[in-house]
Amino acid sequence: MTGQRPGMSLSSIRQFNHCGRNIYSFDKNRLQTENTGRKCPICQEQMRFSLLEAPVIVPCPFSNGHKVRCAFLIGSSLGPAFLSEWQDSELHVGVTNSQGVVYSYTSSGVQREEQGWEQCLCVPLVAPGTSRGSLAGTLWDSELEQFSRFPTWSRHRFEEEREFGSCCYGFALSFLNQLRRAEGRESVTRDDFTQQHVLPHVKTASKYITVYHEIHQHGFYVADL
Repeated sequence: MTGQRPGMSLSSIRQFNHCGRNIYSFDKNRLQTENTGRKCPICQEQMRFSLLEAPVIVPCPFSNGHKVRCAFLIGSSLGPAFLSEWQDSELHVGVTNSQGVVYSYTSSGVQREEQGWEQCLCVPLVAPGTSRGSLAGTLWDSELEQFSRFPTWSRHRFEEEREFGSCCYGFALSFLNQLRRAEGRESVTRDDFTQQHVLPHVKTASKYITVYHEIHQHGFYVADL
C-alpha cells in the first residue's frame, strides 16, 4: 500500500464536560485547568476546570502498522478518513512480521513493505508476554515468508482469488489459520474473524472520523453524556 495519501491530518481530539454535555475539540485548542477566558460553545460562559474535570485526550484508533509486530492491518490507499463503515472505498489488509514489515497480497503478488501503512487499524495477533511469544520472532517471520511464497498467492492467480472474494483478506486470514492449525486449534471463519476483530475497530474508527469532521467543520462537537 505504498503511496498512501492521508485523507486528513490527525490532530489530537480533546473531550470535556460542560452544560451537562460531552464537548469535543482539537487538542491545539486545549483548555487549561485555570481560567483561560475560553467560552463554552453551548452557554458562551467562561469555563474553568478542576484537576478531576480536566479535559482528556480521545485515543486515536489509527496506528503506525510498521510499529505493531505480528498484527492484522486494515488500511486504505486514500487515507484513514476512508476507513469508515460508511465509505464504499476498497480496503486493503496485510500482516506484519516481527520487524514491522507488512506482507499483503496484490495484483503484483505478495508485497513486503517497510512504509505506507503509517495510518491504519491494527489487530494484534500475538499478545506480548504470552506463551505464544516465541512465535512473535524468527519462527513467525519464517512461517510468514514461507507462506507468502505459496503458488496460491502468485500475481497470476490474483483475479481468480478476487473472483472468490479472497485476495488480500484471504491471504492474511489463511496465514492466521495455518498457524492456528499448527497449534492444534480450529480455523476461524471469515465471518467470525470479521465480527470479532475487524468490525469493532472499524466502528470505533467511524465514530472518531465523524467527530473529527464535525470539529473540522464547526470547531467543536457536542454529544449527550
